[in-house]
Amino acid sequence: MSTPHAVPADKRFRVLEVTMKRHQYRQDTLIEVLHKAQEVFGYLEDDVLAYVARGLKLPLSRVYGVATFYHLFSLKPKGKHTCVVCLGTACYVKGSQQLLDDIDHALHIKPGETTADGEISLVTARCIGACGIAPAVVYDDEVCGKQSSSMVLAKLQELVKP
Repeated sequence: MSTPHAVPADKRFRVLEVTMKRHQYRQDTLIEVLHKAQEVFGYLEDDVLAYVARGLKLPLSRVYGVATFYHLFSLKPKGKHTCVVCLGTACYVKGSQQLLDDIDHALHIKPGETTADGEISLVTARCIGACGIAPAVVYDDEVCGKQSSSMVLAKLQELVKP
C-alpha cells in the first residue's frame, strides 16, 4: 500500500506513518493511532491531528472529537512531572479540593494546566481506587495517601529540585 499523503521531514511523523501503515490506514484504528501519536509527540497538537485525519481519511472534526472525548489524550504539552489529585468521594470528603486550592495558590495552576516553567502538570481523577488512604495524590507514578497541603507542596518542590 502506498503512502496516501506526504510525510513531513520530522522523524516522529515517520513513526506515526509506520503505525498507520501497520494498521493498513483503517479508520477503526483511530484510537490506537492517537495513542501512538501522543506517545511519540508527547501531546496531540493541531498538525498531528490533521496528519492523522489525512492518513486515515477521516474528517478532522471526528479526529478532534475522539481526541477531546477521552481524558487520556492531551492537546497541551505536559509538564516534566505530573501530579494527580483524586476527587473520588472519600478523597473529596477528606479534603482533596483544599489540596487543589492550595496548589493553585502556590503554583498558579488549575487542573489540566502546567506550570509556566513546564515542570508540573496538575490533573484530577474521578477515583484512583485508594479510598482507604484518602486523600490520595499520585506524583508521576507514585501513589501517596493521607496527604495534607503541606505534604503536597513539599513533594512538588522536591520533584522540581535540580
